[in-house]
Amino acid sequence: MAIPDDPIKSPYSGRVRVLLRSVGELSITGGVVMLLFCGYLLWGTGAYTARMQLVLEQQLLEDRQDDKPVDHAAGKLDKIELGHAVAMLRIPKLGADYHYAVVEGVDEEHLKQGPGHKPGSAMPGKVGNFVISGHRTTYGAPFNQIDKLKRDDEIIVDAREARYTYRVTSQDIVDPSDVDVTAPVPGKPDIRPIRAYITLTTCHPEYSAAQRLIVYGVLKTTEPRKE
Repeated sequence: MAIPDDPIKSPYSGRVRVLLRSVGELSITGGVVMLLFCGYLLWGTGAYTARMQLVLEQQLLEDRQDDKPVDHAAGKLDKIELGHAVAMLRIPKLGADYHYAVVEGVDEEHLKQGPGHKPGSAMPGKVGNFVISGHRTTYGAPFNQIDKLKRDDEIIVDAREARYTYRVTSQDIVDPSDVDVTAPVPGKPDIRPIRAYITLTTCHPEYSAAQRLIVYGVLKTTEPRKE
């Protein structure tokens, strides 16, 4: 018995093929859109941060060339406005080319520019807790690898009046509600500080804000700048 050239087809088979083809095309389009979005998060936001870093670095250069005297003994500095550069952050463990200008402020608009100094926390090298927050994945991801820091690794802060070198003491992972880590004495809000601390904070794990990764340090050395 001969087999027909065109077997009997379901009246719905054509619609199914069209539906499957449409779903496939939409999936490909969706995948391309997601790739473009991820590319923007990783590179597009980084380009913005790179541009803003140049602006902040120029501010630091102008501040250092300012003729205003600095009282090193008293540690008195002009109040830094939100959005203005505070100091240059260097972490040798993360590479010789690792350097970021720290901006005053930790709001979203500030952290897009680079690591941000928490207003109200201690200034660089001063008694209390110099708190810096930074992105771990987007906008240049300045704190992407701070989990690699170990005890006694150095964190260098080049401020207008001096270079401050801190040494890492420990790491911790906390809930976002644990604000005691940014207290003048980290983790001990009821104690008055008698030394200078530094605290780096970022999101944990990567691509999530479920927790916070914290790196603690204490001031090791101070090198005043020449007038």
